[in-house]
Amino acid sequence: MKVRIKVLLRLASLALLLILCGGAATTRAQTAKLEMGQLDKLGATASESVDVNIDERMMQLAAKFLSSKDPDEAKVKEVVNGLKGIYVKVFEFEREGGYTPADLASIRSQLTGPNWTRFLNFKSKKEGNMEVYLMSNASVIGGLVVLANEPKELVVINILGPVDIDKLTQLSGQFGIPDLEIEVKPKSKN
Repeated sequence: MKVRIKVLLRLASLALLLILCGGAATTRAQTAKLEMGQLDKLGATASESVDVNIDERMMQLAAKFLSSKDPDEAKVKEVVNGLKGIYVKVFEFEREGGYTPADLASIRSQLTGPNWTRFLNFKSKKEGNMEVYLMSNASVIGGLVVLANEPKELVVINILGPVDIDKLTQLSGQFGIPDLEIEVKPKSKN
């Protein structure tokens, strides 16, 4: 899965770069927030679950406690600056069938509006599926959704606000976002 995520995020970075070339303003972040409450019922049957709800106010408060002197904390502080919210739901099940296609459809149905674009769609019977959606209005970025599912796991990540994929990878393992083991190559000088 580590290799798959690296390839997908490189493609996502390219797509995002093309979109960002037109400007980097933010849209109203509220329009990018998904309704994920319908997934709460999965927590009763999951062997493990994570539910993270960090709104803009909480993000600003948390950023105040991050040190600008510590390089790792300074990176995280820079990444969350400007974001309007991070919402994550992760469910792991002992057996397959812990979630249904209807559970996935309830999320996908919210991503069909004119401002949402699915720009990554990876399907594998062996490794599971991953979809990445970007909410934008012309060149204005408002949010990102990652929907990943394996036979025994379901992950939904909803990030509101201006999105920079390279910076976003630094949130892996932070704020309840699963550690995706993403490695980003340093930018070349050319």
